[in-house]
Amino acid sequence: MMEQSQPAGASLPEEASASAELGQLLRLAARGDEQSFAQLYDAMSTRVFGLAVRIIRDRAQAEEVAQEAFLEIWRTASRFDPARGSAAAWMLTITHRKSVDRVRSAEAATRRDATYELRNRSVEHDSTADAAHASMEARRVRHAMESLTAAQREALELAYFGGYTHSEVASMLDLPLGTAKTRIRDGLIRLRDTIGVAS
Repeated sequence: MMEQSQPAGASLPEEASASAELGQLLRLAARGDEQSFAQLYDAMSTRVFGLAVRIIRDRAQAEEVAQEAFLEIWRTASRFDPARGSAAAWMLTITHRKSVDRVRSAEAATRRDATYELRNRSVEHDSTADAAHASMEARRVRHAMESLTAAQREALELAYFGGYTHSEVASMLDLPLGTAKTRIRDGLIRLRDTIGVAS
């Protein structure tokens, strides 16, 4: 049975046209066309901010990250290659990377604060063991994620760290729904096998 890969009411020609228009705006922005970049911003700002806020879960920080993402899009527009994917997916990949970087930075700051607190007070043995176990599990998962293909990792990060549905992941990556589901499923299988081997 074939899966529907586009939202109800949207046709493939309309999607292709919108995607081509975004690509053209990116190419013009790469030449310094500020008007084209403004149109690009108008077309994508809601999606960029939406992705950032879903990953970061803090609206103020998500606004900062969205601004950083658009600044990088403006600076690196010439690197966009339509042969490797849609303009929207390229822009959302930049946003996703910057959002994840912000989360990791916040987690690192939290870990530094926690380490300082642990060093400056006596801690119950059980609490220390729990913290060590959680840290080891996080390392195992990070190591296992590195074993995935870039396509699997991107799909899994959007679905499980970004909190997106399979349909949303398919739309963001410009893929048929079935392909997105396959990447997520294969990534999970590989992740499980890698973590199983490591344990």
